[in-house]
Amino acid sequence: MTILLGLDISTTGAKALLIDEAGRVIATHTTPQPISQPQPLWSEQDPADWWDGIAASIRAVLAEANHPEIAAIGLTGQMHGLVLQDAAGAVLRPSILWNDQRTQAQCDSMTAKVGFERLIQLTGNRALTGFTAPKILWVRDHEPEVFARAAHILLPKDYLRYKLTGEYVMDVSDASGTSLLDVANRRWSSEVVAALDLPESWLPRLAEGPEVTGVVSAQAAAETGLKAGTPVVGGGGDQAAGAVG
Repeated sequence: MTILLGLDISTTGAKALLIDEAGRVIATHTTPQPISQPQPLWSEQDPADWWDGIAASIRAVLAEANHPEIAAIGLTGQMHGLVLQDAAGAVLRPSILWNDQRTQAQCDSMTAKVGFERLIQLTGNRALTGFTAPKILWVRDHEPEVFARAAHILLPKDYLRYKLTGEYVMDVSDASGTSLLDVANRRWSSEVVAALDLPESWLPRLAEGPEVTGVVSAQAAAETGLKAGTPVVGGGGDQAAGAVG
């Protein structure tokens, strides 16, 4: 019997789900996640809590199912949240979440620099406070010392991928919620990135949802109980996953 592991990092919990090839649930566990609102309109979480929570949930479902062989791991989760990492992969500040509303000034700046219609033409949306790009600009404007140390940008589920595999990868559905993706061509928009004066080198490799993006590392195996070498696929943001069903 083929067994698959699904991982979901939502705003409220870190969930692991074991299913068979017919979609029947074998085991599931959710570890609650804390959220911080240090100022009005702000909403943040610590990516370390995501990893601790998902590792705990993985260990729980593996124990419940008597440690079965896992064929592959899929990822989903809350979209838009900014994870900034330095060149060594260390997280530089708490993640600014999808429901954080501090970035209206940065959205106005994006619209002025790219153009309202052009931004929609390229990215599929106007500049929105919940999306990722204005969060990056906010860090540049308000935390320049953090911005100066940044080398990588990920989203919540893709930070879990990094912890599982050591790879910097983002699937295109989640990337579509960054305001940096050329959605028609399924690639980063060099035009938008240049207009915002952001380093394109910070952006991760793009992948399709079913694509294998890496394998579980020895370190992640030790922390979760998973088998090293287990494939991890691209997955999708929670809205895309919900649309599929």
